[in-house]
Amino acid sequence: MPGDRFTHLDDQGRAQMVDVTDKAETQRQATAMARIRMEPQTLAMIRDQRHPKGDVLATARIAGIQAAKKTWDLIPMCHPLLLTKVTVAIDEEGEDALLIRASCKLKGTTGVEMEALTAASVAALTLYDMCKAVDRGMVIEAICLLEKEGGRSGHYVRP
Repeated sequence: MPGDRFTHLDDQGRAQMVDVTDKAETQRQATAMARIRMEPQTLAMIRDQRHPKGDVLATARIAGIQAAKKTWDLIPMCHPLLLTKVTVAIDEEGEDALLIRASCKLKGTTGVEMEALTAASVAALTLYDMCKAVDRGMVIEAICLLEKEGGRSGHYVRP
């Protein structure tokens, strides 16, 4: 396992917020993804904008952006961050899935992986929420970090 210990645990094993006071500010970015599988007719309804709740994709993108900005409020040990850019892209993947990619960026003392992961997750949950009346069998899967840059640990790209 990388590193000597989990940074969110103190010497007695208690949860703590990491002190980033003395860390250098660097450009940081992260991209995460989530996939939501559904019935092909549900995807067609979304694509053709025939959903009774309106533009499902626009709503999910906005929800993802809002979620990234509120990550510190949802994940107990996350720092409040001044994000400088958040993007959420949602693309069709085959006839039965949507692929969500969320990217976050800032210049700061801590990374934005959790913000990107939260954005992708909440966008997927919003798609589920908006479409559950027509397709309760949807599955959210493959939530993961795709890439991160900046900070002491450097550049990571998912293999």
